[in-house]
Amino acid sequence: MPVRLDLYKIFCEVAKCESFSKAAKVLFMTQPAVSQAIMQLEEELGMRLFTRTPKGVILTNEGQILFEYANSAMNLISVGEKKLQESKNLMVGELKIGVGDTISRYFLLSYLEKFHNGYPNIKLKVVNRTTLELCTLLKSGEVDIAICNLPIRDSSLEVKELMEIHDVFVYGGKYKKDLSKYLTLEEIAKFPLILLEPKSNSRQYVEKYILSKGIRIKPEIELGSHELLLEFAKINLGISCVIREFSQEYLQAGVLYEVQTTEEIPKRSIGVCYLKSVSLSPASEKFVDLLEGW
Repeated sequence: MPVRLDLYKIFCEVAKCESFSKAAKVLFMTQPAVSQAIMQLEEELGMRLFTRTPKGVILTNEGQILFEYANSAMNLISVGEKKLQESKNLMVGELKIGVGDTISRYFLLSYLEKFHNGYPNIKLKVVNRTTLELCTLLKSGEVDIAICNLPIRDSSLEVKELMEIHDVFVYGGKYKKDLSKYLTLEEIAKFPLILLEPKSNSRQYVEKYILSKGIRIKPEIELGSHELLLEFAKINLGISCVIREFSQEYLQAGVLYEVQTTEEIPKRSIGVCYLKSVSLSPASEKFVDLLEGW
C-alpha cells in the first residue's frame, strides 16, 4: 500500500492545526489542495481519518493511531535532515585519513592543524600504513582518503598529485672525503647503503629505477621510517636514500650532505587518493580542497 510521504506530512499538519485552512497556511498550500490530499490519503488507507466540527476537524480513533506513528516518523526525518545539514556545514562528522609515517610527519601535520582549527567538531582519525596497505583500506571503507607516495596504478582510485619530491642519497661527515664529488649510481651502489624496508613504495620506486640501469643494490641496513634513515646516516652507518624535501632540517644544519650524482633519480609525487565509486563526504571534500591549495 504505497503512500507518498508528502501526504503524511500534510496529514500531520492538519492534525496539529485541527483545521484545513490553518494547515494550508503553514504548508504554503491552498485549502482545496490540502483537502484533496487528505481525501486521497483516506482513500488509499481505506478509512476516515478526520471528523469535521464547527471549529475545524478532529482526528478519528483510527486517525489518532496513525498520527502517533506518522508524527514520530516525520520528527525523525526532520532530525535526520537537520543532522545532514550540520554535516554539510561541517558542524558534525568524522574524517578518516590514511597516510604513511613520513608524509604524516613532514607534510600532513600542518594541514591537520589548519583543518582542526577551522572545523573543531569534525572527529579526526588518522591511520598510518604503507601505500599498498592504504589502498586496501580505501577499498574496504576503513579510511575516506589516503595520502600516499605515487605512482599508484589502480583504476578504482581517483588520484590527485599534491607535491613533487626527489629521492637523493645523503651521508655524514665520515664520508665527506669520498663523496664530495660527482658519482654515478653504480659508484654509489658500492657504498654501504641504508634504505627503507622492501614493502615501502619509495624503496620500490628507487630500486626499480636503479635496476633499469642494470645496477643491483643490496642495502646493508633496512629501516621502517624516514627519520631513522636520516639518523643512521648522521652517525655514519652508511649512505641513506631519503626524500630531499623532507630532509632540509638536516641538510641546512650541515649534519648531513647530499651526494652529487651524474644522473638524478626522476622526481615523483605524493598525492591524495579516494575511491571513484564513492562520493566524498563534506569533511573529506573540504580536506581535499585544503590539500590541493597547498
